[in-house]
Amino acid sequence: MKKRTRISLASAAALGLAAGGLGIAQATANTAAPSKPRAEAPDIPVEKVQGHLGELQKIAEANGGNRAHGSKGYKASIDYIKKELDAAGFTTKVQEFDAQGAKGYNLIADWKGGDEGKTVMAGAHLDSVEEGPGINDNGSGSATLLQTALAVSEGKYEPGKHLRFGWWGGEELGLLGSSAYVKSLSDDEKSKISSYLNFDMTGSPNPGYFVYDSSKEPEGSKAVQDSLTASLKEAKIEAEPQDINGRSDHAAFSEAGIANGGIFSGAEETKSQEQADKWGGKAGEAFDKCYHSKCDTTENIDEKALNINADAIAKSVWELSK
Repeated sequence: MKKRTRISLASAAALGLAAGGLGIAQATANTAAPSKPRAEAPDIPVEKVQGHLGELQKIAEANGGNRAHGSKGYKASIDYIKKELDAAGFTTKVQEFDAQGAKGYNLIADWKGGDEGKTVMAGAHLDSVEEGPGINDNGSGSATLLQTALAVSEGKYEPGKHLRFGWWGGEELGLLGSSAYVKSLSDDEKSKISSYLNFDMTGSPNPGYFVYDSSKEPEGSKAVQDSLTASLKEAKIEAEPQDINGRSDHAAFSEAGIANGGIFSGAEETKSQEQADKWGGKAGEAFDKCYHSKCDTTENIDEKALNINADAIAKSVWELSK
């Protein structure tokens, strides 16, 4: 997540009916009926999300300790995500952009089918700061998004709306990748995106549970906020709405008039006693003490928060795209 000095912040099982006692026609119909693709959201296995985080950590370690814009570590991160999505049957495209003297990359992945005139898009920035590997910020959002996309493929999901996923470059230098993507779209292409969901930090070690406040966002944003809030409520989490003041990649979509929302587990801000009473953790300490630091590694992740947020994200992606 780009730092600012202040923020206001699941295949259906076969029926298994015995043929005995059924009429021939009915038995034939039951035999011929294909199994339906999974229509409900799956539980996202947190260990798979953590596996992706481990890979991103290895990439950083092999490339000077970070995955920042313009670095070999960032390009290797893009290549890793793309390989996973290509194997899962997504149509992927790498978009290049130039910024601050270096080549940047966005990765766009489209799932087959659905009404392209009503596209639900979900995204996360993939770059880190130069100071560290960026595993919470924002390996957590990127890995959660990847596993949600892979669950779409594994469940053979057939959404009513078109589904698109995006991983952005250059967020830490000023939302560069997402801005380049939105600017590359025609007005007609923008109008076809019914909502954009952003996931920037989903596993903070002293976690908060925030959803983006829709009150200042384009029409339709409240439906996104309400969906994410309800998805967290299923896990008995009372989320707080927070105005994150345009500090992440939803901002480019917001400026284009696209309904948006997201989940955020907290960064450098201090957790209050009231929040600690509600969510657990330690009052008086930062949500992420390793924010933008060398210690933002796989050790800097709260597994419970990562799991809760991953399931909530999948539920909302399924709900909003049905």
